[in-house]
Amino acid sequence: MDPDWLSASADIFSAVGTVGAFVVGFTILRRELRREADRADDQRRAQAERISAWVEASRKPDGTRELAFHIHNASAMPIYDVELPLPSHPGEENGAEFIGLVPPGQTIRRAAPPEWMRSYVEPEPVQIEFLDSAGRRWARDEQGSLAEADADR
Repeated sequence: MDPDWLSASADIFSAVGTVGAFVVGFTILRRELRREADRADDQRRAQAERISAWVEASRKPDGTRELAFHIHNASAMPIYDVELPLPSHPGEENGAEFIGLVPPGQTIRRAAPPEWMRSYVEPEPVQIEFLDSAGRRWARDEQGSLAEADADR
């Protein structure tokens, strides 16, 4: 066997091994970076995922029914600038029910517009916008989808 051929084969094998090691290392690095980004996103969303809002009817002491918004903060930190965007008629300016602060572990109730009672059937989620304790603005729609809201509001 020719020593040059053996040396060339060893060099080729070494080069292929080096390239293979680089590809495997790069693939593992990308996977770990993606995993880390997912963890960071989960941490960023953790408080916002624990906030909910719904409208529900209840009986008043005089026996009449009253419709009220419920905003529940199941997180360990308060939420700020809480708003419930209200639907408006065409040509009208969009309104919002401003709640302000919701302390941790509490549910805040506010009266809903009386005209909503005509179409009320059962408790249902409502849209909510708020700032988390880190100052990020979030919006949850009526279907429960959570998204980071525009910062220029």
